[in-house]
Amino acid sequence: MKTTEQGAWLRWAPGRAAVATIVALLAAVPAGAQQGEPESRAAELEQAQAEKAKDLKPYVPNKAEKYLNYAETMLTTGMNFHPYFESAYSGGGFTLGAGYIKPVSAYNFVDVRGSFTPSGYKRIEAEFVAPRLFNRQGRLSILGGWREATQVGFYGLGTANTVDDRANYGFKQPYGVATLQVRPANRLLVLGGGMAVSEWQQTPGSGSAPSVDEVYTPQTLTGLGEKITYLHSQGTVGIDSRPSPGYARRGGFYGVTMHDFTARGGEFGFTQWDYEATQHVPVRRDAWVLSFHGLVSTTGTKSGQQIPFFMLPSVGGGSSLRGYSSWRFRDRNSMVATAEWRVIVNRFLDTAVFYDTGKVTAHARDLDFSDLKHDYGIGVRFHGPLATPLRVDFAKGNEGLSIVFAASAAF
Repeated sequence: MKTTEQGAWLRWAPGRAAVATIVALLAAVPAGAQQGEPESRAAELEQAQAEKAKDLKPYVPNKAEKYLNYAETMLTTGMNFHPYFESAYSGGGFTLGAGYIKPVSAYNFVDVRGSFTPSGYKRIEAEFVAPRLFNRQGRLSILGGWREATQVGFYGLGTANTVDDRANYGFKQPYGVATLQVRPANRLLVLGGGMAVSEWQQTPGSGSAPSVDEVYTPQTLTGLGEKITYLHSQGTVGIDSRPSPGYARRGGFYGVTMHDFTARGGEFGFTQWDYEATQHVPVRRDAWVLSFHGLVSTTGTKSGQQIPFFMLPSVGGGSSLRGYSSWRFRDRNSMVATAEWRVIVNRFLDTAVFYDTGKVTAHARDLDFSDLKHDYGIGVRFHGPLATPLRVDFAKGNEGLSIVFAASAAF
């Protein structure tokens, strides 16, 4: 019996030795090798990332990006010397100008600026701005300046005239304006008011079209050749949910503004009411924006007084019917509507496809949707977070192609 058990032990002993050998070998193998290929691959990736981390350096913009960043800063911050592209009057053409901002306190500043155009339009003005009054709920602006326009178009009243009916006039105007805008605690309600004193000295026009005094007489055109001093008061009530009026991708504005123009001498006084609505609808996380705007203006004369032709509401030009010349249609009342599809290219450049429509009428009751003028086009806008210092639009109406250069948003 002992011999049999001893033989069985001898037969099993080599098995135990083999098991012991295998356990020893497994203990000697690294843990990563026991888990197979996935852990080996992870280790390789970690090692590769560690090698790359040794060579990491801060991103350095190329030359093109440096110039674009500099242009954005100059166009949007308005610090110290800055470009100024606003013409003395709509229709002046391509504008060149510059300004200088001087801070006078932590937030208040004075901006002295001027501009001119090849057609002889000139503007020089200085503005004091206090943007954070009443615990940041109010903004005060006090502005004084002088401007001259040399060839403003007048085509007659209504919409039945043609481009061949154009006559040009000019004017010189010193002015002083004070405005205050207040946003109460809810931040949506906007209350605004202002007073302005200005002198309109209407002069003969230059350019290729005949001067207005060669086509009309004081008896056939109200205000021809007049020099009128106006005291202009205005008040606005509105709801504004936009981040900024100068550039917005969401929110809207709905408001009413009343204007009172009191003329020295009591011959050319009148009132005007503006009804405005704007809405921006973001699409695809603000990558696209659908923007809509409407403006209706109506006027009324004071007892025994008249409205000079150059003060009548109008449509046409960079902020209304862009496919037509500035001041193309004039009359006692006007309406305009615009739709834009804006595509955000990058942080300082947008493109847009737009459609405009509008009309003017002698009577407010005729402001309907019949006999409207139309145009369409594309545009580019250079902007910052709160402002649009340069806008270029190409618009096509039934009178040809128009190119608009402007120093503000379309709406």
